[in-house]
Amino acid sequence: MKYTLLLLLIVANVFAKAQIYFPPTVGNSWETRTPAELGWCEDQLPELISFLESNNTKAFLVLKNGRMVIENYFGTFTQDSLWYWASAGKTLTSYLVGIAQQNGQLSINDLSSSYLGSGWTSCTAAQENNITVRNQLTMTSGLDDGVADPYCTDSNCLIYKADAGTRWAYHNGPYTLLDGVLEGATGQTLNGLAFSGLKQPTGMDGFFIQSGYNNVYLSTARGMARFGILMQNEGNWNGNQLMTDANYFQAMITPSQNLNNAYGYLWWLNGQSSFMVPGSQLVLPGMLIPHAPADVYAALGKNGQILNVCPSEGLVVVRLGNAPDNSLVPFILNDQIWEKLNAVLCTSVTESVDNNFMLNQTANSVRIAWPGKSFVCEVFDLNGNKISSNEVRNSKEMNTTALSSGIYVVRCASGSDWTSH
Repeated sequence: MKYTLLLLLIVANVFAKAQIYFPPTVGNSWETRTPAELGWCEDQLPELISFLESNNTKAFLVLKNGRMVIENYFGTFTQDSLWYWASAGKTLTSYLVGIAQQNGQLSINDLSSSYLGSGWTSCTAAQENNITVRNQLTMTSGLDDGVADPYCTDSNCLIYKADAGTRWAYHNGPYTLLDGVLEGATGQTLNGLAFSGLKQPTGMDGFFIQSGYNNVYLSTARGMARFGILMQNEGNWNGNQLMTDANYFQAMITPSQNLNNAYGYLWWLNGQSSFMVPGSQLVLPGMLIPHAPADVYAALGKNGQILNVCPSEGLVVVRLGNAPDNSLVPFILNDQIWEKLNAVLCTSVTESVDNNFMLNQTANSVRIAWPGKSFVCEVFDLNGNKISSNEVRNSKEMNTTALSSGIYVVRCASGSDWTSH
């Protein structure tokens, strides 16, 4: 049987690469552009803002080549309000590891125990000595993410599950210990490294605070936007090349291993043929953010902390706030934002495959149409469990009200060996 997967084709305007604007490192001045000046569909903006407000957003920014186009704050939140990045802050750690490597203070191929000391896990010496800084950067430590407290960094919480490099799992404990790697390699605190490597040269605000086992970054929305501009310009701030290791920079934002193609060095990557999500070993087909341009890479944190960088369109998109669900990584919310933002950008989006295959989702159902075809559609949860299987001729609307909130995979198949039941 031939399987056909849903692809998302995004037809976008092609812009010549424009010079990026860098806001001054001191003060609040920031060049702006209006949606109308850019030829965007300004009449679609109210729907986007309404969606954001109804989903507990506190700040939303869209930059075009560094200039502020959309800047909205909700409720009592203001331009000067601080908010936590949650796991979106992992990308700051990734960046600082790259700076430490280019300074010759560490190599990501070094054993983690070189900086954390032997016995930082409960593994045997041989198992522990397979774990490198690269494994911590790529979520491939092989340590068990199914422990009672996956945030725990104590050695008794860091238990062998598989050989390092053979299993991808979103595991906060080993990631958090990158902070110890950095401090051991450089002799500086995490905030000291952030100040010299990021804040001072870019004017970015914010700081790390200790919260339980975690080091959590807090900043303004504009602070997050400045980091987005730095990434958009490949580690260069207004002519000052802060990250000179171009190979490391590219490795951050390209697939870092062959287990989860949508994961770089703590950055989430769009445009790949498949992806994995926290808490599951299922490899899901398709792009991570179907409504976003393929080259988007994102910093994503719990409760909807989002930084999107889109080099092809010169866009940086920031969203801070709370979220309706409690997911560790806000894939669904981010995709919904891109769907609404596309209308503002006047970007046409067509969900199609094999010319006539169409899938449309509403709040309570999914409608699948494939005119002239007999096919089967199966629905799976993230653990690989089949929820339903439906035989279809031409089209079918599947009710989803009985499903709990989450991500599901719909797989449809047709072929010459199709038989009806």
